[in-house]
Formats: sequence, C-alpha cells, structure tokens
Amino acid sequence: MCGICGFISGKRITEDALRAMNDTMYHRGPDDSGVELYAGKNGYTIGFAQRRLSIIDLSPKGHQPMHSCDGRVSVVFNGEIYNHPALKEELKDYPYVSTCDTEVILAAYLKWGIDMVSRIHGMFAIAIYDRETDAVYLLRDRIGKKPLYYALDGDDLYFASELKPLMVCPALDLKINTDVIPRFMFQQYIHGPESIYKDVYKLEPGGALEFRAGKVRKWKYWDIKEVYKRMSADPVPDYETAKSELKDLLNKAVADRMIADVPIGTFLSGGYDSSLVTAIAQSQSDKPVKTFCIGFDVKEYNEAVYAKEIAAHLGTDHTEVYISESQMYDMVESIARYYDEPMADSSQIPSMLVSEVAKRDVTVALSGDGGDEFFCGYNIYDNVRQAQMLDIPGAIAHALGSIPVPGGKLIDKMPFRVRVIAGNRDPETKTQIAGDGYIQAASRFLSKENSASDTLLPIKYPIESSYPTDNWQIKRMLLDMDTYLADDILVKMDRASMKYSLENRCPIMDTRVMEYSYRIPHEYKYHNGDKKHILKDLAYDYIPKEMLDRPKKGFGVPMDLWLRGPLKEALCEYSNRDYLIKQGIFDADFVSGFVNDYLQKGDAGPATGGNYSKMVWPFFIFQQWYEFAGKTRQNRV
Repeated sequence: MCGICGFISGKRITEDALRAMNDTMYHRGPDDSGVELYAGKNGYTIGFAQRRLSIIDLSPKGHQPMHSCDGRVSVVFNGEIYNHPALKEELKDYPYVSTCDTEVILAAYLKWGIDMVSRIHGMFAIAIYDRETDAVYLLRDRIGKKPLYYALDGDDLYFASELKPLMVCPALDLKINTDVIPRFMFQQYIHGPESIYKDVYKLEPGGALEFRAGKVRKWKYWDIKEVYKRMSADPVPDYETAKSELKDLLNKAVADRMIADVPIGTFLSGGYDSSLVTAIAQSQSDKPVKTFCIGFDVKEYNEAVYAKEIAAHLGTDHTEVYISESQMYDMVESIARYYDEPMADSSQIPSMLVSEVAKRDVTVALSGDGGDEFFCGYNIYDNVRQAQMLDIPGAIAHALGSIPVPGGKLIDKMPFRVRVIAGNRDPETKTQIAGDGYIQAASRFLSKENSASDTLLPIKYPIESSYPTDNWQIKRMLLDMDTYLADDILVKMDRASMKYSLENRCPIMDTRVMEYSYRIPHEYKYHNGDKKHILKDLAYDYIPKEMLDRPKKGFGVPMDLWLRGPLKEALCEYSNRDYLIKQGIFDADFVSGFVNDYLQKGDAGPATGGNYSKMVWPFFIFQQWYEFAGKTRQNRV
C-alpha cells in the first residue's frame, strides 16, 4: 500500500516540486520514498514518485520507482497483486532481484504488454513508462479499491493517488467543478470519473489510460455490465454447489490476503461479513488472529458486545476500545485533510477510529466490505423490490394524479409513499427512489449562474437501462457497485485506513469471488425476504446462528447535535450571506435562509431546512474542504 504521483509534461517541473507533491501523501507511505525525472521525446519530461508502506519484501529492493532489468520500463504502484506468486512462476525466466509484487508487474508488461492488466488480480493503481514507445499508462483495479486521479492540462498529463499532490503541483491552475455539487449534496460523495476540480478525473474502476505524444486513449478492460452479462448466462446449477464453490473461493481469497511480511489482523464489527472473513482467517491460522472493534456508550449503536462474543467463540486475540462522542467529534477536522474532496458519509468517522486502534498492533487489516453489494444486503433492496411490484399501480396513480380536486390536484392528496411511487416514471432511474424534497433542495444550493451550466450533472444516475436485467434488485446492486461502492465505501475505507498508514484488504472483492457472485442465482442471495442468504449460511458453518441472527444496529453520528452545538459557529460563518456572495458558488439568499431555518426551527416541516441535517452536513463538509483546499493551494512550490 502506497501513494503514487507523477506527470508527463512539456513544462519545467523540478525534482523538488515533484518531491513536495509526493510528500503530501506521507501518511500513505512513511517507510520509503522515491522521486525520479526522465527525459522523454518531443520535449516531454516524465516524473515518477512514490511513498512506500512496506508490506511484502521490506528490504530496499522493493524501492520505487522500479525499473525493468533491461531499463526499458519504469513503474510506480500502489496496492497488492494477490496472484503474483503464480505469475512469478509463469514468468520465471525474468531475472528477479526482489520478492515483491511490483517486480512481477514489470515482468508481465515485458511479456504481454499492457494487456497484462487482464492477468493480474488484486487492488492496484499503476503508472508505467515505456521508453521504447514513449508512452505512459495508468491502470486501476477492477472494482476501484485503489484511487487514481489524473489531470489533463493542454498536452500534459498529471496523476496521483490523492488530490493533494495535484493541489500543490505548480503547473496546474485548478478550478472548482461546480457541475458536481448538486449531486454531491444529495448523494454525499462525488462519483467518478468527475472530481471536485475541472479537468481532473478519477480513472474509472477497471480502467486503463494511455498517454502518448499528447494524445489520450482510454478503455475498460473489466466492466461490471459486461462481466455480469457473461457470467449470469452460466448460472450455478444448484444451491449446494453454489455454497460449496463460494466457500472455496472465499477461503482462497482470505489466504491470498494473509500473505505479508508485517502483522495482519481483521476488523470485527460483529456483523455477518466481517465475522465470516474473520472466521475463515482464524481457521487458516495456527495462532489467534488479531481482531479489532470499537464500541460506543450509546446502547442503540453499540455492537461491540456481539463482536466480543464472536471473537471469544473463534478464539481470536481481540482488542475492543470504547469511543466517546468527544473522540468522534475530534475526527471532524481530519475529514477535509484526508479525504481530498468533499465526502459526507459520516461513517468515515468510526472508520478512522477503528483504523487508529488497529494500527497500534498491525499494518494490514482485512474487512468484510462488498458483501452487501454483491449478495443483496442493504435495506434499500427491500424497498426496490416493493417498488417494482407497485410500479404498475404507480403508473395508474401518476396518470390520475393530474385530475383537479378542490385545493389542487389529486396527486397532492395522495400519501407520501404513493406520491413517490407515482412519480417514479423515468426508466433510467427506477431503482433510485427518493422524495422530491431533497432533490429540489439539492438543486437549489448552487448560484443561479452556476446552476445554468449546460454540463450540470443530474442528481440521480441516469444509466439503469444499461444493466442487462429486468430485476430491479439486481439492477440496483449493479448500480451500487458502479457508484456507491466505488466512490463512497471504498474511498471511505482507503482514506480512513491510510490516515494511519494501515493497509485494508477486502476478500469479498476478490476478482474470482466477484465474478462468481454473478453466476449465483439471485434467489440464493435474496431468499423469501432474507438478504445475503447464502453468505449468512456460510457464516453459520463457522459461528452459531444465534450469535449472528439479530437486527443490525448501524451507526449514526449525532450530526444535529454537533451542527446545532459545537459546529454552529463555523456553520454560521460558512453560510453567512456576505461570505457566500464572495465565494461565488452557492445561492447566497437560499443557502443562508435554509441553514438559518435548520438552526432555528429544529424538526420543522420539509418546506424549510428545519429537518434537513442530511443536506446541511454535506454543505458543512464542502465548506470545510473549500477552506482546506485554499490553504493547500497557497503552499504550492
């Protein structure tokens, strides 16, 4: 796990400037750093830099940038290639000098060219410079576990694991991309390929980019829609076969992620996914696996007691730390610095806290991320199923809704849930069910000038017809993999863990597990209303059902208490009309009034900002980020 950055540019960027860019990511790799410049063709200079968190081969032989034995190819790499032992055996003619997986990337490229990306499996963001072709390649793993940004500035390319290196790059004049803000206000994260800056993009999951002679070529070597279509056409014939083969694949995925030259543990929340991953890890270990959990004094949120019981049953070396509200609150100021761009999923706070606890004893922690998206675990999937069943009655209600009645139209007299279903007519967003109030509020936040942009992004994702299924639950699961998983869940855990130089590995998102999940019939995942049915059944092979079978409590940051309490002064400054006018992004009159209503009216109705903490929190997070970004840009070399 590391951080990488660099460029291929005709501008003069010094080694010191590249080093300053690289060092903004010190937390991603405190063990080593490398900065190099290469003379390219046609007046270009190539800069490669890396911060290293040593996981495999802790010796100086793992230093990056790393070069091929013939000097043709250079690479910087963030992540882990889990099948590197098998690849190394297949490519045994290469004269290796290290045992790290980075060198296998070089050997694979020399053998297969850029098509080698289809042969490597793991989590990765890779930059390759080929001196023979004078091309720079950027590669990102299939599901988007590792981040990779790139900026296009004229005929130049810049890239980095985080935005901070690009913020301090002296060659870039970054401008805020206001087109993404309404969607961010509603979704609470920024979905790629867009970023918070204009002309700065996220390389999409499963994506590859070639930059040669000032020209960019992009393609996807792995695409959720195409893989699902191919794999689902060959369904597993029966339940027992599916369970047995899935169990074998998960065991192999966990075993691959237990390989490291540093201490390894697991996050254990007490839920199905983390408990299953931990159980498999413990079954493969001859000593107690280190497990980590944080607890909360608020009984309604605390699941630590269940995690402790499961740890005792499995025989792990368990660490449990109870967290106070003040410790959670202290994390708020870290969000802007470590999350690069506005990110308002408040569960980032406990994610940072549990990472801090784990880093005291391990350098790698396994988690259960991916179980909900690939095996139908979220509550929204129940709602989506009901919405599909009610779609025809909803169409009828929509048609009748325009009938005039005293005081308005018939639709206005219908119950809220009926209005939502009746209004859900767009075939591109059928599974994205939401009340109009939040959508309308999110749309109002931008200034009139910015909201008039021709390139303003729609608040929902109008892409659902591209998924090859008529089942709304499956459609929503695929949408979540493309959007929420890649740009919320994985971003949350990457930044939270790397804040403490901790590597997070996710066995359920192993390539073979993901692709096999598409072959598992949906009724094995959602069985008579039981979500994640087959995954739960697997967990019962290791842990008694009564220990796991309970309602999920979830976690909630006390946003209202904070925003109306210790954060109120900052919120008032951020929403001050004069400040907003000077900032030039938001509608000063609407936003200042909305926030004032929120602060003054408490749980007032939806016509005001009174009960819209889920809208005020993203606004606060954006403004906090805006302040941080401005200071960071001032410190450019």
